[in-house]
Amino acid sequence: MSKIDFTGRVAIVTGAGAGLGKNCAVQLAERGAKVVVNDLGGARDGTGEGSAAADLVVEEIKAAGGEAVPNYDNVAEVEGGENIVKTALDAYGKVDIVVNNAGILRDKTFLKMEPQNWDAVIAVHLRGAYCVTRPAFENMKANGYGRIIMTSSSSGVFGNFGQTNYGAAKMGAAGLANVLKLEGAKYNIKVNVLLPGAGTRMTEDVMPPEAFERAKVEYVTPATLYLCSEQCEETGVYINAGGGHFSRSNIQTNLGVRFENMPTPEDLQANWDAITNMEGAKYFPSTAEWSMENLKSPVIKN
Repeated sequence: MSKIDFTGRVAIVTGAGAGLGKNCAVQLAERGAKVVVNDLGGARDGTGEGSAAADLVVEEIKAAGGEAVPNYDNVAEVEGGENIVKTALDAYGKVDIVVNNAGILRDKTFLKMEPQNWDAVIAVHLRGAYCVTRPAFENMKANGYGRIIMTSSSSGVFGNFGQTNYGAAKMGAAGLANVLKLEGAKYNIKVNVLLPGAGTRMTEDVMPPEAFERAKVEYVTPATLYLCSEQCEETGVYINAGGGHFSRSNIQTNLGVRFENMPTPEDLQANWDAITNMEGAKYFPSTAEWSMENLKSPVIKN
């Protein structure tokens, strides 16, 4: 089994001023990567800004003998995403790895969710993934290599009370990965989804105190590093990581049924068990493959 080594690779980690992003950036550098440490320097809810967070992480990496440069741009702006990638190109000449980790929280129940809190969270998590990944993807395509991580959440995949904005944004990032894995396939660009469970400033008043203590960010980073590596040939997988537990989640679809003639709602009601029974359900890596499987569904004469 080969040691995972990032020597010669250039990585961008967004939201790398603290928590998961910081630990990821530091460990990538320890294994030889040149790292762009992006952080706006704002509070957990996205307000305020400043450069200190990114600078401190860069100083820590350099003190340990690694290479890194800071970046303070806003991931939620097209110009910001372009500048983040430009920082990597100007400093190191390419981009091999992008870890879309930047995030904010503005939790409220749905009826109390003001438009500004909805928009702000969607902007950072989903638009931010677009703004940074698009210019990076262009460079990866030209170089024939890339590893992209979308940091999603179980709040999107499973749901979590009071996080409609966050869950929607995180599931959107997973959907972005679902398509990019196909568009990047022939260019050796692997796109995967991380669902972390970690005790950070994002989750310190969301997680129970005992769970917060157990969920150190260091338990998540091994999954990120493996998904970023040359050794990982997987693409489009959702990996749960937290507290020493690692698993895969995916969306599965059953065989279902096909109706011989135009069905009525009553036809669906009468066959609802067959339509919704998940026995034998499968994962499909693309819409095309799922569509072909539909042809195997048993036909109901109606």
